[in-house]
Amino acid sequence: MSPLKLVAGVFAATFALNTFAADFNFKFQSSDPTGVKNYKIQQEWADRVETMTDGRVNIELLPVGSVVSHSETLSAMKMGVLDGHISVTGYFSGQDPAFGLIGNTVGAWSSPDQLIDYIYYGGGYELMNELYKPYGVKFVGGAATGLESFVSKKPLDGVDDLKGLKMRAPEGLVQSVFAAAGAAPVNLPGSEVYTALSKGVIDAADYTVFSTNQEAGLNDIAPNPVYPGFHSLPLLEIAMNLKEWNELPKDIQAIMTVSARDFAHDISTQLAMADKKAVQKARKDPNITIHDWSAEERRKFRNIARDQWKKYAEQSPNAEKVYKSVTSYLESQGLL
Repeated sequence: MSPLKLVAGVFAATFALNTFAADFNFKFQSSDPTGVKNYKIQQEWADRVETMTDGRVNIELLPVGSVVSHSETLSAMKMGVLDGHISVTGYFSGQDPAFGLIGNTVGAWSSPDQLIDYIYYGGGYELMNELYKPYGVKFVGGAATGLESFVSKKPLDGVDDLKGLKMRAPEGLVQSVFAAAGAAPVNLPGSEVYTALSKGVIDAADYTVFSTNQEAGLNDIAPNPVYPGFHSLPLLEIAMNLKEWNELPKDIQAIMTVSARDFAHDISTQLAMADKKAVQKARKDPNITIHDWSAEERRKFRNIARDQWKKYAEQSPNAEKVYKSVTSYLESQGLL
């Protein structure tokens, strides 16, 4: 073998070793399926962590349901079945109502920036880590996809139009608020929303952002979307096993923390841009009518929601902590 080939062989072997032999290999499960924009942005975050750590950290991101159901990833991290997840905090309201309240304080936030400011600068980050410590989980960072749109087969222009409306809403605080507003919430997984709407099982749905609804064809079968959203702005989190987190070098902890904060800006910005394009497309469709609630109607709904926050907070001591933390922040910023 020539010296040149020998050097090339050594270089190739070294490159392969550096590429595949990460110091830390983690398996994270997403609450989203492959193919949707949310998942693609989450994968970009995982790839960015690998680049920023010079290959020392490898995060294998799996789609929803790959190892456990979307509501079981918190327990799976505690047991070591998963190393981490990128998921919606509200999915774990069955573990503690506090997760339902902080995971989607319905009617509290008018934009993703407000929620992210609370998480990183208003006490939310510290509170989430306090709530997760008994589960052996580290809250690495929080994000938000954006104010969710609302898909409906019937025209909705205000709170009164919600009365008697058969609608899909996730269990927990979201259902409580809509029930208090007079709607008839139905607990269905997101994967069944399209079928339930098309078969008339429900007439409307609290689901996700406008662009995702549009891409999924929901606005075609429920052609009265409400945009901008007036209700849900779920907390999306990056979290991992606390013991594994504590074993990471300080520089990698810092990289993951800062990259999670960057992820928050990344996903909300990309989805907001996608929403604007989708709205323009929908407005050109004569069969779709976009409804934008007035400030007065949004205020009515928010007042109904605020009453439910307080009732929901009575379900556990941790939920009471969340209620005090969120309302104190909102008041301090003139948002309540």
